[in-house]
Amino acid sequence: MVYFYIFIMAIVTYLIRMIPLTVFRGRIDNRFMKSFLYYVPYTCLMAMTFPGVFYATNYIFSAVAGVAVALIFAFRKKGLVTVAVAASVTVFLVERVGSFL
Repeated sequence: MVYFYIFIMAIVTYLIRMIPLTVFRGRIDNRFMKSFLYYVPYTCLMAMTFPGVFYATNYIFSAVAGVAVALIFAFRKKGLVTVAVAASVTVFLVERVGSFL
């Protein structure tokens, strides 16, 4: 029965990847569709990682603080490494303060 489920999941995954290739054969000239397809990878990445941010820490407050710092640094056009380090340091500090309370 497990092999049947794996087979069905493989077919669904294949269809999701194959259908756009067969439907959109020519060049896409629609400005809206180009814009939509440009942001799809970012949206998928955000949908997969954002919920995990809040479950990766011991305290929800440290996760919220880390996200807030990351957003501030990102809106100020800092680099990816700077944003990640700043958010990680913030989470670490808030976790340390939270462990004393």
